[in-house]
Amino acid sequence: MKFMGTLIAVKDIEKSKRFYHDVFGLDAAADFGANVVLTANIFLQTAESWKDFIQKQEAEILFKNNAVELYFEEDDIDAFVKKLETVPVSYIHPLIVHPWGQRAIRFYDPDHHIIEVAENMDIVISRFINSGMSVQETADRMGVPAEYVIAEMARAKNK
Repeated sequence: MKFMGTLIAVKDIEKSKRFYHDVFGLDAAADFGANVVLTANIFLQTAESWKDFIQKQEAEILFKNNAVELYFEEDDIDAFVKKLETVPVSYIHPLIVHPWGQRAIRFYDPDHHIIEVAENMDIVISRFINSGMSVQETADRMGVPAEYVIAEMARAKNK
């Protein structure tokens, strides 16, 4: 079995395609009208056709339920936050620092699906190591095993 991506129901598929393109640079890899496959395997489905798919024509599609988020990581979170200022979005919170040191921002897409954009964990580790923290201090600060920090440092080096 292979996980293929995430499908979200949307009210206006054209508006959603523009949003995901303008904010994340995602393009339509396939466009079937009521269903669009974006690069990064995010699937957009019109809310009306989604009701047919789930065989619940009478069901209400609940937007802004705050139960799920699309999660992205970004190497340059500061540049992303500046870019985001040029797009009309409804913020859940501004750029924050999580207890483990990762910076993140959350906002809604046009249909009130939660989106989180956070620093790539390699960047967080590099920031701590470059500040003079040891591998163990970094692991303690992040609440992860030192082996995770070492593995992420090696993975980042091989990028």
